[in-house]
Amino acid sequence: MPSRPPRHDPVNSLADIIDNAERIEAYLAGVDRAAFEADGRTRDAVERCVERVCEAVFRLGDQAEALMPGHPWGDIRGTGNRLRHAYDRVDPDVVWAAARHEVPALAADARRALERLEGDGGDAG
Repeated sequence: MPSRPPRHDPVNSLADIIDNAERIEAYLAGVDRAAFEADGRTRDAVERCVERVCEAVFRLGDQAEALMPGHPWGDIRGTGNRLRHAYDRVDPDVVWAAARHEVPALAADARRALERLEGDGGDAG
């Protein structure tokens, strides 16, 4: 039985990861940890972008590991769920760490995966 095609184009999901990582980088330019926590607008913007990154990972499904091996996919998807459903208990330290460390690493891998897919005509395999 042939496998079902993904519901979402992996090229679009990878592009979403990259776009939101770039937005986070712009929002946090010149912002230290204390300023981040004190500025509700920046915190909200960064949280929303992290949420979008998590959703793009969710949309990649099983392809995430094949395209960008080695990331904690369950943790990333779980973070997205917490941002959506437990927003009142989101720890600013978790968002800060994700925005400063995990998202940039994920975006770098997404760029490499996107280059490979585009070089293959966008076929995810």
